[in-house]
Amino acid sequence: MEKVTRVKNVKVKEGFSQVCVWPGILFGDATVSEFEIFMLNNYSVRVQYLEEIKTKPDVANGKPVINTGGRNDLFFAVKNDDVDKFATSRLLAGIEWIEDALEVVNYPSPIYPKRVFDYRAC
Repeated sequence: MEKVTRVKNVKVKEGFSQVCVWPGILFGDATVSEFEIFMLNNYSVRVQYLEEIKTKPDVANGKPVINTGGRNDLFFAVKNDDVDKFATSRLLAGIEWIEDALEVVNYPSPIYPKRVFDYRAC
């Protein structure tokens, strides 16, 4: 998939209110459509690909922690009608609801850009 540095969030389509984070996933040359078909075929859920973000390093005592950051996390939204049936199957793949993924990310040193917190409001 094409990697783009964004200054604002991707607009989540109407009817896709639950945003998910899939930590450590890189789909490489797959297209957005291929990812969405993969999710339908493997998890029986309709999704909207949003973006992939490289994590920033953890910070301790005001300094970056060595060997942290640089993980590729994939963000996508699940169709409202499919959220319930995805709630359990996502756990086996390590996919988190955005609310859970951001719960441990505190400012002033988040691993994601601050704008990502707005995905919780979808």
